[in-house]
This record gives sequence, C-alpha cells and structure tokens, in this order.
Amino acid sequence: MLPRAVAPQPVPDGAKPSHPSLYFNAELSWLDFNWRVLYQAMDERTPLLERLRFLAITENNLDEFVMKQVGGLKRVLGAGVVKPSPDGLGPAEQLDLVREGVRTMRTRLAEVWEDDLRPRLAAELDIAVRDFEDLNEAERAHVRRVFADRIYPVLTPLAVDPGHPFPFLSNMSLSLALMLEHPERRTRHFARVKIPTALRWVELPESGHVVPVEQVVRHFAGELFRGMKIESASLFRVTRNADVARDEEVADDLLQMISEEIRERRFARVVRLEVEPGMPEDVRQFLVRQLKLDDEDLYEIPGLLEMSGFWQIAAEGPWEHRHEPWEAMIPPRLIREGETEDRPDIFTVIRAGDLMVHHPYESFTATVQQFIEEAAADPAVVAIKQTLYRTAEHSRIIAALVRAAEAGKAVAVLVEVTARFDEADNMEWASVLEEAGVNVTYGLVGLKTHAKVALVVREEGDEIRTYCHIGTGNYNSETAQIYADIGILTARPEIGRDAVNLFHYLTGYAPDQQYEELIVAPRDLRQALTARIEREISHVEAGRQGRMILKMNGLDDPKMIRALYAASAAGVKIDLIIRGQCRLRPGIPGFSENIRVRSIVGRFLEHDRIFWWENDGNPEVWIGSADWRRRNLDGRVEVLLPVRDKRIRKRLRKTLRFALRDNQRAWDLRPSGEYVLCEPAPGERPIDYQNRMLKAVRKRRRKVDDRWSASH
Repeated sequence: MLPRAVAPQPVPDGAKPSHPSLYFNAELSWLDFNWRVLYQAMDERTPLLERLRFLAITENNLDEFVMKQVGGLKRVLGAGVVKPSPDGLGPAEQLDLVREGVRTMRTRLAEVWEDDLRPRLAAELDIAVRDFEDLNEAERAHVRRVFADRIYPVLTPLAVDPGHPFPFLSNMSLSLALMLEHPERRTRHFARVKIPTALRWVELPESGHVVPVEQVVRHFAGELFRGMKIESASLFRVTRNADVARDEEVADDLLQMISEEIRERRFARVVRLEVEPGMPEDVRQFLVRQLKLDDEDLYEIPGLLEMSGFWQIAAEGPWEHRHEPWEAMIPPRLIREGETEDRPDIFTVIRAGDLMVHHPYESFTATVQQFIEEAAADPAVVAIKQTLYRTAEHSRIIAALVRAAEAGKAVAVLVEVTARFDEADNMEWASVLEEAGVNVTYGLVGLKTHAKVALVVREEGDEIRTYCHIGTGNYNSETAQIYADIGILTARPEIGRDAVNLFHYLTGYAPDQQYEELIVAPRDLRQALTARIEREISHVEAGRQGRMILKMNGLDDPKMIRALYAASAAGVKIDLIIRGQCRLRPGIPGFSENIRVRSIVGRFLEHDRIFWWENDGNPEVWIGSADWRRRNLDGRVEVLLPVRDKRIRKRLRKTLRFALRDNQRAWDLRPSGEYVLCEPAPGERPIDYQNRMLKAVRKRRRKVDDRWSASH
C-alpha cells in the first residue's frame, strides 16, 4: 500500500455539493500521483534500469512541485491571503501538509535507492555506485588523477567573511558547506564549493563502477584550502521559488517582461534547503539564517541529494534490462506514401478522410512532422499557421517553417513564451522564426495559448483548400516518443474555416470570433461541457441511455466537479480516467456513487484527452488540449475537436474500453483518497492498456504488409 497525502473530512449529513468534505486537496492529490510514479521504481515487473529511470523522474517531478507549489503557497502566505481552498484547507495548513508529504516522499526515494536498486544493480548488472571510503588504494589513486585533471580546475571555493559576502546559490545546485579553522589564529570560517554535476559520476577502472563526484570533491577538499583545517564538510542543495507573479495587463513588452521574469526566477527566494544527516547543527542554522528560511524549510535527506544522474546510468546499461525497444509504426494509410509518382502525397491521403494518429504507438515524424515538412516543400501551399507551446531541442518542425518562409509562403506562428520552464527556449525559437520572415506572435495578454493546432492553406486548381492538424500534445518529436497523445489530420472545410478564424483571433483582435465545429476556451468550452453533462442527465431522467467516459490529465475545477456530482446523483454512469491530480471524491452516497476514477501510470506518460458522451446511443466524442482544470477552462486558449468520422470514433471507443479494463497498471481511487493497484480477478486474463495499444498498432501494420505482399 502506498502512503497517502490527501486526508478528506467526513461528509456530514445534509452536506451540499460545495461542502469541503467532497473535495480532495489539489496539491496533496498531486503528491499522491507522484507516489504512483515512484511505484514504477518499486515494481518488480518493471525492468531494472527502467526502475532507476523512474526514480530520477520522481525526483525531478518533486523538485518542480516544490519550485511551483511550495513557492506559490509561501508567496500567498506572504501576501496575507487566508482564503481556504475548496477542500477547506487554508494556505498555512496546506503548506504544512505539503512539507510533510514532500519530506516523506523524498526519504522513501532514498530508501528505494539505497536498500533496493543500488544493491540490485551491483549484484545483477555489475553496475556499482561505490562510496569513496570503500575504494582500494589503486582506485583512490585513479580518482585522484581524475580530480587533478578534470575536477580541480573547474572548482571555485568561496569563503564567507566581511570581505566575501555569502555567495549566490543557483537553483537546484549541489554544494559542499565547509567549516574551516585557521590553525594559528584559531578562527573559524565558512566556505562553499559548488559541485560540478556536469560530471555526475567519476568512472573507476573496473567497467560499470563509478563514484559520485560530490564524494570525490569532499575527500580532496583540503587541496582547495591549503593551510586550513577542515572541521566539517557537508553536502546541501537549494530549491528556489518558480512561482513568480506577473502582470501582463500592464506590460509594455511581453518579451521583456518574460526575460525579466526568467532573471527574477534565477534570483527568487529559496524555498527548500536539503542537507545530509551528518551536517553539524551550527552549519545548518548558519545556512537557514543566510537563506532567510524557516526551520520547516530544512529537509534532512539520507543518501544522494541529487538523482538526475540516474538517467545516464539507465541509458548506458544493457538493453535486456530496459523496456523492449519500440519503433513507432506508420499509419497504414501513409505507408509508402509518396514513394513513387503514382503514390499519393499526404494531402491526397487526408482528403480521402480524416486520419487519426496515436503517439507514441504511431510515428510522430512520419505523420505530424511529415505534414508540416511536405507543406513547407509543396509549391501549391500558400500559407502555414501553427501554435507552438513546447518543441524539441533540435526541431525539424521549426526548420520546416523557416524553409517555408524563405520560399515565400505566408507563415504565421504563435509561440507561447509563458510556457513554464520553456520561456527562454521559446523566445530563442521565436527569434529564429522572425529572422526567417515568419510572422510571430507571443500569445494573448492574460491567456496562455495551450491549443495544439496547425493549418495548411493549399491552392488546388481554381480553389483554396485547407488542411488541419488538431491534437492533444505538443509539436515535439522528442516527447512524442514517451507521451501518449492523439491527433487528427483533416481536410474538412468547416474545420479549416474554424482554424482560419482561430488564428485571426490569436494574431489579431477578434474576441467574438465564431466557430462552426471547434470548441475554444476560454469563451465556449466551459458552457459546452456543462451542456453535454446536462444532456446526459436529461437522457437518464427520461429513461434513455446516458453515460460519460472522460480521459484527461487532471480535474480540479469545482464547478465542473459539482456538475459531475449532479449527473451522478441523477443516475448517469461516469468513468473518469485521470492520470494526475483529482479533486473529485468518488463513491460518496448521494453525490458520486456512480462515478469511478482510475489513473494509469506506465511506460508512457498518459497525456491525451478524450471525452465520450453516450447521448442515448448517438455518441459524441471530442479530443483536444484541455483538462478540466480551472487554468485550462478560464486561463488558456484551448481547442477541442468533435470527432465525426465513424472509424475514428470506433477506434477511440476501443481505446477507452482497453483503458477501463486495464488490471496491471491502473489504479482505482477510493472515497478515502487511497489509490489501489488493479489486479486481475480470479480467472480473468491480465490486461496492460499500453501493451494492448502496442499490439493493436502492430496488428494493423501486419494486415497492411500482408495485403502489400499479396499484391506484389
């Protein structure tokens, strides 16, 4: 059983749908999601090196959570805000519970490494992360040479005294805190040395054996302070606030404001200090005072303070201890597309009917990226318009857009420069695009543009035809290999007209833009969702079929939760497949006894959004970029696409059915807030949703290959 951070109140008699007892705390619910991620590192069914990778993912998730949520709660408290969240917890109570939850999880991370994965790696793979103190003389001599040649030259010891102020500590930096004594004057001094984690592990002569670089620096620290006696040398790490306030309404220049925010974040207040158990009390208190922290912001962490280096070990280890390599399939309709003059191009394929692509099971590069690259090279294409929220480090889509602009096509791109932690990269991409002649806009004031839309305008004979991609995930070829997302390529004229209007709204001034098919937030989405929920209620109340299956990343909006409670109370059966945080409390009599919530956490990150409305046997299904979170419904530009193609609706229904039948990687949420890992019932065969999707794609590919072979 996993630890549980949420602790809901008992539901009193006569409670109304807005009563705090009917809601989980959003921040604590996120911590419970990260416990499910950590479980992947604890699960014996997961290949050993993948377990190590999940350990690094869990720590990275937790670090970002502290930066944003702990930082945000401290900022709210500093502003004197006392208003409770929907679950009834005030900011101070939330901060205390979050600190406790973070501390518990971080300690468990260390235990999983030290007690399980570290000895298993050494015993089964001969991959040994050694302690310096356990090295023999020959190994120590080798490490000394590495220190002298590669580490010593890059170290910068910084003393603290009246002539040397306390040094700046960069976010997430690992440091060595030293207390020094002058042997003659008997004076004590503090010094700090930043650990160069670019060289995370120092390799030993025996293949697969390494020692953490921080232990090497600590052992040879005396060479940095010759003539001084080292009383103590203790490791610590700091986390800075990433929840920096911005006011776009008064900003004269959005890019300048974001640039200043990035700088401000670099120097933002420290919100967490992690130290190793052996750090002397006087050194701890010195750091707490210098960093202006509360005692509660100090976390004692056993073992390694920094686990990102596990990515390197996992990537370099033997294949047989990783997931079986997966080569994303090309959708059958695009196989051998364009190979010869008589083979259709991608636009001909899309004109023949809507095309659904499901990443990472199906190739991103051979579908979405190919769509943009062919558009850039096609003389008949006159315009390309696209939203970019996050993209790859070496983006071929950016390169294609540059080529298109240089070829004289009208290219317009909305680059969302306020995407958290990607602001600097996005501003750099915006500059590259502008230099090529692309019309770049940076988003709407007060709204993030999170929609995933690409529009291609093509001249065909005497008419103009539009082609669109509407998706759930970013235009990022790297994350498309590990994020499960859905996109639809379509030549439907009404979708093209809507996409044209959408980009007019995004690049110009058209707040009252009208749409025939697309559902766009923040103007229309909340009302559209509410209307569909009410329609299902009316069907059930009239004795007809009413059901909802809603797959998304997160659910925290109180108004939408109350609407779901009303539907459940009316008898509508509701299945929620929510990977991350969920404020809704299922299984409460009179409110949510008809609601089932499950979370799937596995090899791929579930990132798609699919909304299925039964509608009395005439199903309506949407895909798109929005979760049911307040920020998506009210604070972002989101786009959802109603799916009209019967084949795609059938495929999406099958996808949802497999997700609901998963009894290997799915977790069911109980009214208490506990997530319980699903297991096959007696006589029931195991079903792993993601493995089932892999098999389904392989099966479709084999059928096409068989037909191709038979015809040639």
